[in-house]
Parts: sequence; C-alpha cells; structure tokens
Amino acid sequence: MRHLTSTSRNGQAFAGTPAVGALFITSGDKLGQHFCTASVIDSPAGDLAITAAHCVTGTSGTVDFVPGYNGGARPTPYGVWTVTKVYVDQAWRSSSNPDDDFAFLRISQPGSSVPVEDVTGAEELATGASASRQLVQVIGYPNSSNEPVTCQNWLREPMAGQLEFDCGGYTDGTSGGPFLGEVNQNTGQGMVIGVIGGYQQGGYTPQISYSSVLGANAEDLYKTAVADG
Repeated sequence: MRHLTSTSRNGQAFAGTPAVGALFITSGDKLGQHFCTASVIDSPAGDLAITAAHCVTGTSGTVDFVPGYNGGARPTPYGVWTVTKVYVDQAWRSSSNPDDDFAFLRISQPGSSVPVEDVTGAEELATGASASRQLVQVIGYPNSSNEPVTCQNWLREPMAGQLEFDCGGYTDGTSGGPFLGEVNQNTGQGMVIGVIGGYQQGGYTPQISYSSVLGANAEDLYKTAVADG
C-alpha cells in the first residue's frame, strides 16, 4: 500500500478533464467511494476506457465510471457510465504479471445509444513507441479527495517492461491514471502511454509511480476489445 510522505514535486489538485474520471463501486442507485482512475480512449464504437488490471480484478458489484468527476456542486458533469465488460491480458489473468497490468473497459449508459466518446472526447492509445524520457502529464483521483491531481514530469524506464513517473501525491485511488503525452492544452487530450500500475501495483510510495509498458500485448488486447464491440 502507498503511504503519505513529503516530496519537492507534488501533484496539484485541479478541476479535471472530460475524458479522465474516477471508478466507483455502486450500491443501489448511489455512487459509493471512488477507488481507481480510468480514461476514455479513442475506438471505433467510442465506448472504451483504459485502467489498471489490478483495479478491476476481483471486484464485485456494479462498477461505474464518472468522467470529469470533480466532487463539486455538479460532480458528474458528463454523466455516470456503467462498466459492462472488462478485458485483461492472458498473462495478467494467469499470473498477475506486472508487465500486463492494464485493462480495457466497455462502458455505456443504460437506455442510451450515445457513446461516451461523443460526450467527453477521448485520449489516443499509444502502443509500441519508446516512452523513455518523454514528458507526460499524469492524472489520478486520490481516495482521500474528490478532486483529481495532476503533475508533469519526464518518464524513465528503470527496468524492462516498466515506466517510472516521479511526483508526489499519487496515493491510493490514483491507480489506472493515465500517463498522457503530447497533451493539447486547449482540449486536455493527449496520448495514453501508460497507466499507473505494473511494478508494486503502481508503487509503494506516492512519490514514485509505475506503469506497464503498453506494447504488443496491450495492442492485441485493444484489438480484441474493439472486435468484441
């Protein structure tokens, strides 16, 4: 588990961005506590999101995704979307391989045929490209706050199959938060290079976050999710 300590560079609370949101376990018709982060990614049907596999493995009950969640007077500005199917890689399913700690979610709103991407826009999925030393913005929803945090820093690749992002404030709940490259400052959208997870399920301290490299396995899983739509 992560624990709070201080660091010279910290994620700052902000108002959020439409395509990134929080995952909730829903009880009845009420949202419960948010527990992880996810982001809408571009897809032909416009109904996919990405998060960490460890966020959605072994969960029970209905999981809802709230894009742009801000906990304010209008905390669900883009609606509440139900996760109808979860896609994880075989290597994760068989052994929880930290190099495969990513998952795709199919999401929809009951009674509506409008895809989430039409409402929030979407991040691009980047697989197979070298991410080492790339500048990224990372967004996550700490369990202790209803506001997301964001921070920019350069990625490192400290070991094969893993990316590292150093910035404080990424506590429990930020897992699944996207590593976004080439962010458009007008739209807030960029390319998902990774998601908080992987080694140590994203890191034991809030100052150091990890992600599985999104390589061939992630690309194949994305294609599976698209074909299943």
